[in-house]
Amino acid sequence: MSIVKPVPLMAARRDKRLERRRERMNVWLARIVTFVIFALAWQWAASRADDPVLATFTETISGFIELAFVSGELWEPFWVSNQAMIIGYLAAVLTAIPLGLASGRSRTLDRMADPYVAIFLAVPIAPLIPVVIVALGIGLAARALIVFFFAFVFMSVNTRAGVKQVDHSLPEMAVSFGASETDVWRMVIVPGALPAIFAGLRIGLGRAIAGMVIVELLLVASGIGRLLLATAGRLQGDLLFGLVLAIVLESLLLLSLMRVLERRMTPWSHDASI
Repeated sequence: MSIVKPVPLMAARRDKRLERRRERMNVWLARIVTFVIFALAWQWAASRADDPVLATFTETISGFIELAFVSGELWEPFWVSNQAMIIGYLAAVLTAIPLGLASGRSRTLDRMADPYVAIFLAVPIAPLIPVVIVALGIGLAARALIVFFFAFVFMSVNTRAGVKQVDHSLPEMAVSFGASETDVWRMVIVPGALPAIFAGLRIGLGRAIAGMVIVELLLVASGIGRLLLATAGRLQGDLLFGLVLAIVLESLLLLSLMRVLERRMTPWSHDASI
C-alpha cells in the first residue's frame, strides 16, 4: 500500500507564483500584440489617406517628441489645464465619497439625495458650461467647477452602491458584539465598500480628464484646448495628434496609478494573476 506524500507548502506557493507569472506574461503579450496591430493599421490607413491633417503613427510619435522634449511647448498648457483637473477632482472626492457613504447608510438621506443624483446622471454636463462661465467667469474656479460636475456624480453613485452591497447582517453582528457605530464604519462598512469606491474614483478620474479637455475646447481655451486649436488651425497634423497622444498617455498613467493604489488597498477583491 503506497502512501501519498503531501505537497510541501513552499513548493505549492512556488508553483502558484510561477503560474501567476506566466499568466501575467500572457496578458502583457496579448496587450503588446494588440498594440502593434493597432499601430500598423493606423500607419497604413493614414499613409494612404489624402488628408494633410491626418498624421500617421510615426508622425504622431515625432510630434509628441517635438512638443514634449524638443520645443517643450507641451508642459505649460498641461500645467494650466491640470490645475483645474486636480482641484475639481479632489473637491469631487472630498464631497462625493462622504455623501455616498452617508446615503448608503441612511435611508432618509438616500431618499433626499436621490432626485438630485438622478438629475446629474440624466442631464449632460456640456450645456451647464455656459451657465458656470456666466456665474464665475473664465478663470480657474469655473474650470475646476466644471471638472467637479463631470466627476462628482459617478463617485457618489458607486460609493453608495458599495455600501448597499455590504451584507446587512455584518453591521448587526458587529453591534451585537459591542461594536460602536464608529467601529462598524471602520471595520465593516468602509472595507466592504472600498472596491466600489475605487471603481468610482477611477471612473471619476476619467471623467475629470474629459471635462478638463471639453471645457477648454468649448469655451475657455487657456491650456490644452488652446494648443489643440492652434495646431489644428495651422494644419499641423503631427503636433495635433502628438498632443492627443500626450493626453492619452497622461490618462493611462493616472488610471494605472489609481489601479495600483486600488490593488494595495483592496487586495482581497482582485485576482493577483492579472
